[in-house]
Amino acid sequence: MTNTENTKNVRPTYRFALMMLCCIVVWAFAFPFISLALEDLSYTNLTLLRFFVVCLLLLIILAIKPKKFSKLYKKDIVPLFLLGFFGVMMYHLALNYGEQYISPGAASLIIATSPIFTILLSVFLLNEKFTKKKILGTTLALSGVILISLWGKQGENIEIKYLFAALAVVVSSIASAAYTIAGKTLLKRYTPLSLVSYAMLLGSLGLLPILLFDTSVFSQAAAMSLSTRGAILFLGLFSTVIGYVIWYVALEMKTASEISIYLYSIPVFSTIISYFIFGHMITILFVFGGVLVVIGLILVNLKEKSKNQLKINKG
Repeated sequence: MTNTENTKNVRPTYRFALMMLCCIVVWAFAFPFISLALEDLSYTNLTLLRFFVVCLLLLIILAIKPKKFSKLYKKDIVPLFLLGFFGVMMYHLALNYGEQYISPGAASLIIATSPIFTILLSVFLLNEKFTKKKILGTTLALSGVILISLWGKQGENIEIKYLFAALAVVVSSIASAAYTIAGKTLLKRYTPLSLVSYAMLLGSLGLLPILLFDTSVFSQAAAMSLSTRGAILFLGLFSTVIGYVIWYVALEMKTASEISIYLYSIPVFSTIISYFIFGHMITILFVFGGVLVVIGLILVNLKEKSKNQLKINKG
């Protein structure tokens, strides 16, 4: 293989890795910002305000750059609503609720099941193959997450005040997996930006009935601190709009099972962020767990690289 061919193969790999790094970092920041915002807001009001920001941003983009969006088909309106509401809104409602009653370590452990649900659904619904390297890579990465969640930070306790809160985070994990799998099929007709926008805008309609039973969002929004306002803006712009668009761009490039493994790196970055923001001290086991996550990611991605290499050599 020539140097030019090497360069062509390496550049897309680095671009993909950089893209996934951006996605994972903004999602890792979401966990401490959610904890911060929950000091001033209820879990439902945090969700409402976050997606108010999301919908406002998407409507502005839609008005300014309408040609950037794919045509919305009538037959997809209900599936897009279900994708947005159950895959995103329910995810955040359940996660925000759960984080009120379980420790961050417990939440990390439960959320770590999301790639497993994604892989299982991709095998059964998308007919994706789960190879030995993927199994080994996923196992190593999951082991790293367990180490980080249990012993990665000094004084970290796995605390679950209410079992229902833990079950809510499990629902959140399943919703995340379903969002990825369902989105994979719809990407055949929509660009990532279009799919995220239509799903978020339509799915957000499912949050409106909350206002009929609880109007405290207005009083809480008026009284929230400047830091909470900043957290909501970050969660809306970066963790939701930018993060989810990047995720679907990645899903166009690789299989659902291949990109889901990257979710295991969120606890690594989240712990590092907590160290700098909240001063949570990390342990040597965090380093070991992080190494396992990185090795797992490399193993999962080695298979595709070697397969492409084989095709080039045969050519």
